[in-house]
Amino acid sequence: MRWALAAAIWFGLMSGPARAAEGDPAATLVYYNLAGNQTLDPTDTQNGSSYAHDTLLSIYDTLIRLDDRGTPVPGLAESWTRNADLTDLTLKLRPNVVFHDGTKLTAQTVVATFERNLALGKRAGSGVVETMGLIASMEAVGEDTVRLVLKQPNGQIDAWLGGPSGMIVSPAAYADGAVGATFRPIGAGPFKVTRFESNARVSVVRHEAYWGGVEGRPAGIEFHYVPDGRARLNAVRSGQATVALLDARQIPEAKAAGLELTITEKNAFWVMYFNLAKAGLRDVRVRRAFMHALDREALAGALTFGSARGTEQIFAVSSPLNVPALDKRYAYDPAKAKSLLAEAGFKDGIDISLLVLNNSEFRPLAEAMQAMLLEAGIRVKFDMVDVSQFTQFFQPTARGDMLMGRYGGRSEPVQMLFELVASGGPFSPGGSVSPELDKSIGAARVLASNDPRRDAVLGQAVEMASDLVALVPVMTRANVYAFKPGCVTNLRAYLPGGADRFNDVRVSAKCR
Repeated sequence: MRWALAAAIWFGLMSGPARAAEGDPAATLVYYNLAGNQTLDPTDTQNGSSYAHDTLLSIYDTLIRLDDRGTPVPGLAESWTRNADLTDLTLKLRPNVVFHDGTKLTAQTVVATFERNLALGKRAGSGVVETMGLIASMEAVGEDTVRLVLKQPNGQIDAWLGGPSGMIVSPAAYADGAVGATFRPIGAGPFKVTRFESNARVSVVRHEAYWGGVEGRPAGIEFHYVPDGRARLNAVRSGQATVALLDARQIPEAKAAGLELTITEKNAFWVMYFNLAKAGLRDVRVRRAFMHALDREALAGALTFGSARGTEQIFAVSSPLNVPALDKRYAYDPAKAKSLLAEAGFKDGIDISLLVLNNSEFRPLAEAMQAMLLEAGIRVKFDMVDVSQFTQFFQPTARGDMLMGRYGGRSEPVQMLFELVASGGPFSPGGSVSPELDKSIGAARVLASNDPRRDAVLGQAVEMASDLVALVPVMTRANVYAFKPGCVTNLRAYLPGGADRFNDVRVSAKCR
């Protein structure tokens, strides 16, 4: 099963569908984003988030690539096969691939990357830990074939190898045990690193020996990380930036300034996560009170200018797993929310600490929700942290009762459900809401994506997650990009994650 979302929505001063991929090879694309990379180590915990992936995907190619819709297609592996019971994955590598330092890609370098990832254990990000934990043994068969034997049947590993778990690096990257801040960013992607400032800036230049070709690609990309949306918009208007990610509330101002806007719809949504280890939150009546306390359509209308819509469920409207009835389960009703809290023993209301990322996109939504929740007797106190520190919510002793975030989606629905609502998932630090939900997700994991039984099993998990309020979906989220008219082409929606791939974006000569 694959996502069926539309590839992109063009809004405002639009120029029609994505144009031919023509670009100025001497240009440098300057991109202003709202978040950055703490390190360029693909195994880093922060790099498991979709916030980090636009930079990583330009530096590191993955064994299996996910196309714009999230379908696994050839990457560094030009083909792969699975056995009948889904316990064996054999990958045939693409010939004549070299890393940025000139090292040749071989089966041995792939196995070495995996062995390094495995040795990191829980120091690695959750997605890497999960993927490596599936592998019972790995083998380099000659120079160009890698065989992975899994501990148990798994129908999703090919999609997982399209993310950080499948990013293959030169052995020099982790020589002498380098990890995290000491890791050397040497990949086989279309761009190689020339400058890195943690959570501030990454500069890359075109990898002239890239196996996928260099025609039309810019000479380089500068990724700048600027939390303030006003500064990002001003950078585009002044010409300091080629393209910037805007806050949705800036759409009218960007249009008035004569900028071209692209809104790429994602399988992504704004959400509040529960730390179920906190007192009170294990009671389903308290969690249902949160659902009834939010006027989702009012939030979407006031803050996103048509780029989002309210949602009460995990999967987007065009996903086969979307159930229209679930968006009508928890009508906006502050009185009902108060009643549910009283039934749960909180007749005077409840106090909640909410971890909020300190940037201009998160704050307005958090403040609007805070006001709505207060009407229902839910008193929310913000704990503001830098974007790079959001992982504190997922530590063994989680910081905060809840976290407000924007989940970027994943290409695999089983992976998405596991991450969001299962025991051991990175976004459920207090565990799952029920053993039955874990069991349902586990049953789906051993089924191939084309198994006709899988949709029914996943449907049960989706229904259970909604009924038990495993998390609080708020509204959908799209990426809003601004640039001067005709300046940028081939900026398409990349649905497997919250960040879009900039690998194939072109800069027009008129923007020099």
